[in-house]
Amino acid sequence: MEDDSEPEQSSWAYLPDVCLRHVFHWLDDRDRSRAALVCKKWSCAMHSGSLWRCRTITFYGQPSRARTLEFQSALWYTKKFGKYLKQLEIKLSNPYNTPFIKKFQVIMRGLLSHLGKCNSHLVSLSIKYLELDCLIWRNVVRAQFIKNLSAFLKRMSNQLDYLNLKGARITLEEGCELLNSLSSLTNRSFISEINIEDFFSLHLSVYSSPLFHQTMSKFHRLTILTFNYNCISDELLDILRECSSHSLCTLNIKCHIHDPHGQVVSGMSWANLAKRAPKLNVNFFFERVMKHDHLARILLEEIPVRSISLRSCYFSDPDWTMRPTLTNLLPAYWHGLQKLTLELNNDHELLDNELLQLILSCKRLLFLKVWAFLSVSFMERLLQNRAERKCILTTIKVRIYTAQDDSTEEERLLADIYRKFKYLIDSELNYFVITYPMV
Repeated sequence: MEDDSEPEQSSWAYLPDVCLRHVFHWLDDRDRSRAALVCKKWSCAMHSGSLWRCRTITFYGQPSRARTLEFQSALWYTKKFGKYLKQLEIKLSNPYNTPFIKKFQVIMRGLLSHLGKCNSHLVSLSIKYLELDCLIWRNVVRAQFIKNLSAFLKRMSNQLDYLNLKGARITLEEGCELLNSLSSLTNRSFISEINIEDFFSLHLSVYSSPLFHQTMSKFHRLTILTFNYNCISDELLDILRECSSHSLCTLNIKCHIHDPHGQVVSGMSWANLAKRAPKLNVNFFFERVMKHDHLARILLEEIPVRSISLRSCYFSDPDWTMRPTLTNLLPAYWHGLQKLTLELNNDHELLDNELLQLILSCKRLLFLKVWAFLSVSFMERLLQNRAERKCILTTIKVRIYTAQDDSTEEERLLADIYRKFKYLIDSELNYFVITYPMV
């Protein structure tokens, strides 16, 4: 007798489409393509636009066979489903010679041209660390790449909300050309977030450029701006106040030793901006800019500072001391400072008392990261004050530099301190403390 009943189907056959798409979301391109061969339902899931909204394409300078296949797959699927794309990230991994850069430029020209024609949803574009000032970027290739990128930004200017060109390292004229592309259709840009940290080549005094000021005056809805201190001037602060004060929330400012930072910026300009932009928070990131007179010219008390990072990057300089900065400059931000990072290597200068006093004075400080010469007893004092609610730290990350080859005794003391405050650390703190020999 023949059995006319239908064969029993797997429970996967009854999985709702929304659940199936969620499963596909966690698969890479190769696994998605294999799964799409199972049945029509899975094939339809493969072509769901929600799966192709975010893409990262990595160009490998020295590819293996596996990496080459991964790149080709990512590129092919980006073109195939490019109309759904909302967020695109391009990565350059170890570019090492001119032929590779030429290939990158040609592929990007085709990709950007294709997306410019088919996509109407892209809101986020990130192409970091292009380093266009490197010799492997020949003039013709560099000029063509900037032209192609500029044309793409112009075409997408009415929809892009986020642009990250960190580390592009280009000339002032080229940089302003790219930024102007975002406003070329209406002479105004309503993009909300731009990252142009290390966007311009080293040693450029961008703050004195009328071209840069004219370019920045075209942005009228900035919420987050990330850039270098060599762009800051009274003129720029006035432009931000006039054009974006209603939306501006965050300024991330990097100050590097090789960037010009000797300009005079008035506290009044900062005060006027802060008054018109009440939601504004400023985050400073200093790299090897450690001398008190340099910092005092930058860290004005009128700035609504939320975060400060001071990093000496293992360079030691006998001409500077950290103590005046901890006692004279940083306490001015006691009412707003929430995050403090200090990575210092300065001739065994102990800063226990000054640092502890600063922490206790900053009523909103939540995050503390310190790499410095400290005594182990500093940690016990800090935790005791935290236990007594004299500060509100939730994250404590400390690397205690020591001049001793053998730090066994310091490690034993740290273990004793941990046991003493274990109840507090385990329940309320993100806590990591070690010793680190600096001989």
